[in-house]
Amino acid sequence: MTAPDPHLSLVRPVTPRTPQGCEECLRLGSPWVHLRLCLTCGHVGCCDSSPLKHARQHAGADAHPIVQSFEPGEDWRWCFVHEAMV
Repeated sequence: MTAPDPHLSLVRPVTPRTPQGCEECLRLGSPWVHLRLCLTCGHVGCCDSSPLKHARQHAGADAHPIVQSFEPGEDWRWCFVHEAMV
């Protein structure tokens, strides 16, 4: 049996800060592919398939490793530290 990811303790009830898209891409006028929601603070960032990978940058800079897909119909979660679904 696998132990639960210890970073799940950082998950909080959050409200998306920029529900219309990636926070940084909106500010920069940059395109994105898919969106990820930080489950610690509500930051909305673009995925690793996007040119600027803001979700990953946020996770590293702010030590908020758990994101959830912010795409309609998707509810999976990812830990950037362990590079695994949680």
